[in-house]
Amino acid sequence: MQGGAQAAMRREPASDIRTRARVVVYEQPLNERVRTLLRLEMLFRRTRHSLARPTPWDSRMALDGLLEIMAIAGRSDLRSELLKELERLAGVLGELASDPRVDPQRLAHVLGEMEALVDVLRHGNGRFGEALKENEFLSAVRQRAAIPGGTCGFDVPALQFWLEQPAELRRGDLEAWLAVFAPLETAAELILRLIRESAVPTRQVAEGGFYQRSLEGGRLCQMVRIGLSGDQPLYPEVSGGRHRVTVRFLEQDIRAGRPRQTKRDVPFDFTCCAI
Repeated sequence: MQGGAQAAMRREPASDIRTRARVVVYEQPLNERVRTLLRLEMLFRRTRHSLARPTPWDSRMALDGLLEIMAIAGRSDLRSELLKELERLAGVLGELASDPRVDPQRLAHVLGEMEALVDVLRHGNGRFGEALKENEFLSAVRQRAAIPGGTCGFDVPALQFWLEQPAELRRGDLEAWLAVFAPLETAAELILRLIRESAVPTRQVAEGGFYQRSLEGGRLCQMVRIGLSGDQPLYPEVSGGRHRVTVRFLEQDIRAGRPRQTKRDVPFDFTCCAI
């Protein structure tokens, strides 16, 4: 069995380099499925952050996030794509039951989570959020949201009226609308968690700000994670495919308005997540 699956279910949880002091982690998806999941994760987090705050501006931001989630969730193939990935992961993890290095309780818990989620997704009807498309208020806001500044009060007076309602009412509406996407949010969170935990970081050095690595082995790398010390004035530009990943570390010259590759050697953490 591949080391990625073992890492995800080992007795000691895989270290998450996001938790280290002053380390910034940059993630690069290497396929469209993971790219979509990362976008959904960001939108759900942003929406929930705004949802927890009481001002009309926060409610507006949460509503914007909800509309973006609706746009992605409206893909006709999204439900089947999630089911395929969950069933694939369940098959990979199920093969670890006899491995003595794997925590059996943790494995059973994760497989139980996946089984319950697959059951929910299979019994769902149509596209995610289909019912919300019948909501005239959301439809009116969505139609104007694509226009810069298109949700001003004079454009959508119903939105201004809603934003003037008590915070509890606005939060209740947003929570009810967001709850429609609960299976999608849970699936994205679970799949990304397993992918991230499938490998541990290794220390590498980008000589002259450049690093290249061949991706050989059994399972395809689904995501590359770059951990960089937060006190370095750099960020990585990652490009990759099925066989190779290239990383360039760039210095951002704010005044010049354009980045340039650093000439320094850059130590960093590299993780190829594959499960």
